[in-house]
Amino acid sequence: MTSLFLSIVIPAYNEETRLPRTLRQVFAFLETQSYPYEVIVVENASRDRTLDVAQEFAKGHPALRVLRESQPGKGNAVRRGMLEARGEFRFIADADLSMPIEEIGKFLPPLLTDFDVAIGSREAPGAVRYNEPSYRHLGGRLINYIIQWMILPGLNDTQCGFKCFRAAAAEALFQQQTLMGWSFDIELLYLARRGGYRLVEVPIHWYYDAESKVSAVRDAMRMIGDIFRIHSNARHGRYDLNP
Repeated sequence: MTSLFLSIVIPAYNEETRLPRTLRQVFAFLETQSYPYEVIVVENASRDRTLDVAQEFAKGHPALRVLRESQPGKGNAVRRGMLEARGEFRFIADADLSMPIEEIGKFLPPLLTDFDVAIGSREAPGAVRYNEPSYRHLGGRLINYIIQWMILPGLNDTQCGFKCFRAAAAEALFQQQTLMGWSFDIELLYLARRGGYRLVEVPIHWYYDAESKVSAVRDAMRMIGDIFRIHSNARHGRYDLNP
């Protein structure tokens, strides 16, 4: 049995500039909470000083663990962190912290109880987007339409980078993961629904970051290719090899 209530996993690729601010905000919030926690930064084949910055911050924060994942790909980093986490609830947070960390209470008991996977949603009733260019919003909605049409009907925002897993669900689902790039979480949500896990969309406040590393065209095309790959894997029974 784990002794920690919450693990926050932050994948970090070339984040030497944004990471210190994000970690200060995360710990300022967590230090006001009554539950035991840990924060895991997974440095992911960066070409800058991300690893050094994270390790320096950890010297003054014993609840911070820094892992180095040599294989590139956001999915690789998140998988490593989620499988090494010890929390009863395991939360993925993007390094830009475009969702204010105070929103995390919406994903946890006592506010949220009957779930296995809780998905931060910018589309659920009550969600608010701030400063997002219209072309980014429209592009995201187009991709979500394809996702709903092909593999995940009824989920309105699978791409948001803030998600919470119960420990048992995380340990089962991340073992089954096959995609290690940007689309890893779409595959995980498909596997979760296929496995009968309880999925909930949680409306959040979300702030567009102009320094986002997501390319509107390049990553959208990769994601569409991965959507077809997941669909093909499902049709051909490749996920049936996993429990």
